Amino acid sequence: MRVVMFGYQTWGHRTLQALLDSEHDVVLVVTHPKSEHAYEKIWSDSVADLAEEHGVPVVIRNRPDDEELFARLKEADPDIIVANNWRTWIPPHIYNLPRHGTLNIHDSLLPKYAGFSPLIWALVNGESEVGVTAHMMDEVLDAGDIVQQHAIPVGPTDTTTDLFHKTVDLIAPVTIDALDRIASGTAEFTRQDRSLASFFHKRAEEDIRIDWNWPADVLERLVRAQSAPYPSAFTFHRGKRLEVLSAVVSEGRYGGTPGRIFYREGEGVVIVAGADARTGRNHGLAITRVRTEDGRELPATEYFTSMGGYLTGRP
Repeated sequence: MRVVMFGYQTWGHRTLQALLDSEHDVVLVVTHPKSEHAYEKIWSDSVADLAEEHGVPVVIRNRPDDEELFARLKEADPDIIVANNWRTWIPPHIYNLPRHGTLNIHDSLLPKYAGFSPLIWALVNGESEVGVTAHMMDEVLDAGDIVQQHAIPVGPTDTTTDLFHKTVDLIAPVTIDALDRIASGTAEFTRQDRSLASFFHKRAEEDIRIDWNWPADVLERLVRAQSAPYPSAFTFHRGKRLEVLSAVVSEGRYGGTPGRIFYREGEGVVIVAGADARTGRNHGLAITRVRTEDGRELPATEYFTSMGGYLTGRP
């Protein structure tokens, strides 16, 4: 098939590479300009550079809603559009233009975790598996019929970085299998169960601020979810920002006030956690490694030279 590809960052780059390696013909690529947004500077392999290396025409757009782009698309005469990590709305006159419509590749097990940062949200929420879905685009974001989907389990120590590397390797087989099924007329289109759908927003500073009223197991997953190169989860100690780089759920149960710097346990320092911590039935969060406001990284047992005092959500 003649394919136009809409994509951005490493997800788009992997999709374009899969298309270039396939029997399909990539006739045009549309991608976003480079961004300074913290999350968009991560996994930022250039779709434009890859396309140009292979002699594929490239159009740069923030939004695909102008007449010049529409004319370029009609001239390209695609059988299908393939999109991955396109960050803005694609209007119906574009996604319905090709004979086979538009196939979108999304890094979640739709209908769950439509929208943005699905791996981080899924890990924070304690999902047992994540994956990649190829679905047809319609008027509702990430809601069209599913063509192909593949899941992988989430391990007990997996970080979002681990899950990224596992799921990004699924892009090529999921994309090409879906395309081949569509081209051959053997694709089965599965309607999404909208009663199971969830939609998540982009991650921002407020989403990585530690709330010590959360249970320790949720906080431990938040720390793993915000693994490097993502911005680290943070709290405040004596009015200064303190990033938590690694932590585990404590073995013991610790009662008191959430945020209390309480006890050395193993290689960590336990912080009281959970809204009902006063009952003494809660595990705490044992912080093992931190980064200070001036950029120093050190074991928590070296940073917390004495017990007592509190970690807080605000200075």
